[in-house]
Amino acid sequence: MEAGTASRARGETEPPGKPGDREAEKVTAAALKLLAARPRTEMQLRERLMQKPWANRRLIDDCIRRLKEMGYVDDGRFAESYASHRLSMRPIGRARLARELALKKVDRTTINRALDQAFGETGEDGLIDRAIQKRIRTHGSPADRRDEKRMFDHLARLGFEFDLIMRKLDALRRQATMTNDP
Repeated sequence: MEAGTASRARGETEPPGKPGDREAEKVTAAALKLLAARPRTEMQLRERLMQKPWANRRLIDDCIRRLKEMGYVDDGRFAESYASHRLSMRPIGRARLARELALKKVDRTTINRALDQAFGETGEDGLIDRAIQKRIRTHGSPADRRDEKRMFDHLARLGFEFDLIMRKLDALRRQATMTNDP
Protein backbone atom coordinates (compact mmCIF):
# COMPACT_ATOMS: atom_id res chain seq x y z
CA MET A 1 0.00 0.00 0.00
CA GLU A 2 1.36 3.45 -0.91
CA ALA A 3 1.94 6.04 1.80
CA GLY A 4 -0.87 8.30 0.55
CA THR A 5 -3.30 5.39 0.34
CA ALA A 6 -2.41 4.19 3.85
CA SER A 7 -3.01 7.63 5.34
CA ARG A 8 -6.41 7.87 3.63
CA ALA A 9 -7.32 4.41 4.95
CA ARG A 10 -6.63 5.67 8.49
CA GLY A 11 -8.87 8.65 7.90
CA GLU A 12 -6.10 11.20 7.44
CA THR A 13 -6.47 13.73 4.67
CA GLU A 14 -3.80 14.52 2.12
CA PRO A 15 -2.32 17.98 2.09
CA PRO A 16 -4.00 20.30 -0.37
CA GLY A 17 -2.83 20.18 -3.96
CA LYS A 18 -2.45 17.51 -6.58
CA PRO A 19 0.20 14.80 -6.39
CA GLY A 20 1.90 16.45 -9.39
CA ASP A 21 2.27 19.64 -7.34
CA ARG A 22 4.26 17.77 -4.69
CA GLU A 23 6.49 16.27 -7.38
CA ALA A 24 7.05 19.71 -8.91
CA GLU A 25 7.92 21.10 -5.47
CA LYS A 26 10.38 18.26 -4.97
CA VAL A 27 12.11 19.03 -8.29
CA THR A 28 12.19 22.76 -7.50
CA ALA A 29 13.62 22.11 -4.05
CA ALA A 30 16.33 19.89 -5.54
CA ALA A 31 17.13 22.52 -8.16
CA LEU A 32 17.37 25.29 -5.58
CA LYS A 33 19.61 23.12 -3.42
CA LEU A 34 21.94 22.54 -6.39
CA LEU A 35 22.00 26.26 -7.21
CA ALA A 36 22.69 27.16 -3.58
CA ALA A 37 25.81 24.99 -3.64
CA ARG A 38 27.22 26.84 -6.66
CA PRO A 39 26.05 28.63 -9.79
CA ARG A 40 25.19 26.34 -12.68
CA THR A 41 24.24 26.68 -16.31
CA GLU A 42 20.84 25.54 -17.53
CA MET A 43 22.31 22.36 -19.06
CA GLN A 44 24.32 21.51 -15.95
CA LEU A 45 21.21 21.90 -13.81
CA ARG A 46 19.10 19.88 -16.24
CA GLU A 47 21.65 17.04 -16.29
CA ARG A 48 21.91 16.93 -12.50
CA LEU A 49 18.12 16.88 -12.08
CA MET A 50 17.75 14.14 -14.71
CA GLN A 51 19.97 11.94 -12.52
CA LYS A 52 17.28 11.94 -9.84
CA PRO A 53 15.23 8.73 -10.13
CA TRP A 54 11.97 10.49 -9.29
CA ALA A 55 12.34 13.38 -11.76
CA ASN A 56 10.86 13.47 -15.24
CA ARG A 57 11.59 15.70 -18.22
CA ARG A 58 8.30 17.66 -18.08
CA LEU A 59 8.74 18.57 -14.42
CA ILE A 60 12.35 19.57 -14.99
CA ASP A 61 11.43 21.71 -18.02
CA ASP A 62 8.72 23.48 -16.00
CA CYS A 63 11.05 23.98 -13.05
CA ILE A 64 13.86 25.44 -15.16
CA ARG A 65 11.42 27.71 -17.00
CA ARG A 66 10.21 29.10 -13.64
CA LEU A 67 13.76 29.49 -12.33
CA LYS A 68 14.75 31.37 -15.50
CA GLU A 69 11.74 33.68 -15.09
CA MET A 70 12.82 34.40 -11.51
CA GLY A 71 16.42 35.01 -12.60
CA TYR A 72 17.97 32.06 -10.77
CA VAL A 73 19.14 30.45 -14.03
CA ASP A 74 20.76 32.78 -16.57
CA ASP A 75 23.52 31.38 -18.77
CA GLY A 76 24.53 34.83 -20.04
CA ARG A 77 25.04 36.20 -16.55
CA PHE A 78 26.78 32.96 -15.51
CA ALA A 79 29.24 33.16 -18.44
CA GLU A 80 30.02 36.85 -17.84
CA SER A 81 30.57 36.29 -14.14
CA TYR A 82 32.70 33.19 -14.70
CA ALA A 83 34.88 34.91 -17.33
CA SER A 84 35.36 38.02 -15.21
CA HIS A 85 36.25 35.97 -12.14
CA ARG A 86 38.73 33.74 -13.98
CA LEU A 87 40.50 36.74 -15.53
CA SER A 88 40.79 38.47 -12.17
CA MET A 89 42.32 35.36 -10.62
CA ARG A 90 44.84 34.43 -13.29
CA PRO A 91 45.90 35.75 -16.69
CA ILE A 92 44.51 33.32 -19.26
CA GLY A 93 43.75 33.62 -22.94
CA ARG A 94 40.51 33.77 -24.82
CA ALA A 95 40.80 30.24 -26.21
CA ARG A 96 41.21 28.63 -22.81
CA LEU A 97 38.34 30.59 -21.30
CA ALA A 98 36.13 29.61 -24.24
CA ARG A 99 37.01 25.92 -23.68
CA GLU A 100 36.19 26.17 -19.98
CA LEU A 101 32.80 27.75 -20.67
CA ALA A 102 32.04 25.15 -23.33
CA LEU A 103 32.77 22.43 -20.77
CA LYS A 104 30.21 24.10 -18.53
CA LYS A 105 27.65 23.60 -21.34
CA VAL A 106 27.28 27.26 -22.32
CA ASP A 107 26.26 27.80 -25.95
CA ARG A 108 28.71 29.39 -28.41
CA THR A 109 26.92 32.74 -28.88
CA THR A 110 26.68 33.27 -25.12
CA ILE A 111 30.37 32.38 -24.77
CA ASN A 112 31.35 34.90 -27.44
CA ARG A 113 29.30 37.67 -25.83
CA ALA A 114 30.80 36.97 -22.40
CA LEU A 115 34.35 36.85 -23.78
CA ASP A 116 33.86 40.07 -25.74
CA GLN A 117 32.76 41.80 -22.56
CA ALA A 118 35.50 40.28 -20.37
CA PHE A 119 38.34 40.95 -22.81
CA GLY A 120 36.92 44.37 -23.61
CA GLU A 121 37.50 45.35 -19.98
CA THR A 122 40.88 43.61 -19.72
CA GLY A 123 42.75 43.34 -23.00
CA GLU A 124 44.50 40.10 -23.91
CA ASP A 125 47.71 42.08 -24.45
CA GLY A 126 47.78 43.15 -20.81
CA LEU A 127 46.94 39.62 -19.64
CA ILE A 128 49.79 38.02 -21.58
CA ASP A 129 52.17 40.64 -20.23
CA ARG A 130 51.10 39.69 -16.69
CA ALA A 131 51.59 36.01 -17.48
CA ILE A 132 55.06 36.64 -18.93
CA GLN A 133 56.12 38.73 -15.93
CA LYS A 134 54.92 36.05 -13.53
CA ARG A 135 56.79 33.38 -15.49
CA ILE A 136 59.96 35.48 -15.46
CA ARG A 137 59.65 36.00 -11.68
CA THR A 138 59.36 32.26 -11.07
CA HIS A 139 61.67 30.86 -13.79
CA GLY A 140 63.83 33.78 -14.89
CA SER A 141 64.13 35.26 -18.37
CA PRO A 142 64.55 32.77 -21.19
CA ALA A 143 68.28 32.28 -21.72
CA ASP A 144 68.16 30.09 -24.83
CA ARG A 145 65.80 28.59 -27.40
CA ARG A 146 64.81 25.77 -25.07
CA ASP A 147 63.70 28.26 -22.38
CA GLU A 148 61.79 30.25 -25.01
CA LYS A 149 60.04 27.06 -26.13
CA ARG A 150 59.05 26.33 -22.54
CA MET A 151 57.66 29.83 -22.14
CA PHE A 152 55.82 29.51 -25.46
CA ASP A 153 54.29 26.19 -24.36
CA HIS A 154 53.27 27.69 -21.03
CA LEU A 155 51.56 30.66 -22.70
CA ALA A 156 49.85 28.37 -25.22
CA ARG A 157 48.48 26.23 -22.36
CA LEU A 158 47.10 29.41 -20.83
CA GLY A 159 45.10 29.87 -24.03
CA PHE A 160 46.86 32.77 -25.70
CA GLU A 161 46.94 32.83 -29.50
CA PHE A 162 50.03 31.84 -31.47
CA ASP A 163 50.58 35.24 -33.13
CA LEU A 164 50.27 37.13 -29.86
CA ILE A 165 52.72 34.77 -28.11
CA MET A 166 55.25 35.05 -30.95
CA ARG A 167 54.99 38.85 -30.98
CA LYS A 168 55.56 39.06 -27.21
CA LEU A 169 58.46 36.57 -27.24
CA ASP A 170 60.12 38.47 -30.12
CA ALA A 171 59.80 41.71 -28.13
CA LEU A 172 61.24 39.97 -25.06
CA ARG A 173 64.17 38.64 -27.13
CA ARG A 174 64.86 42.12 -28.60
CA GLN A 175 64.72 43.65 -25.13
CA ALA A 176 67.18 41.05 -23.80
CA THR A 177 69.58 41.71 -26.71
CA MET A 178 69.46 45.47 -26.15
CA THR A 179 70.25 45.12 -22.44
CA ASN A 180 73.10 42.66 -23.12
CA ASP A 181 74.72 44.77 -25.91
CA PRO A 182 77.10 47.49 -24.61
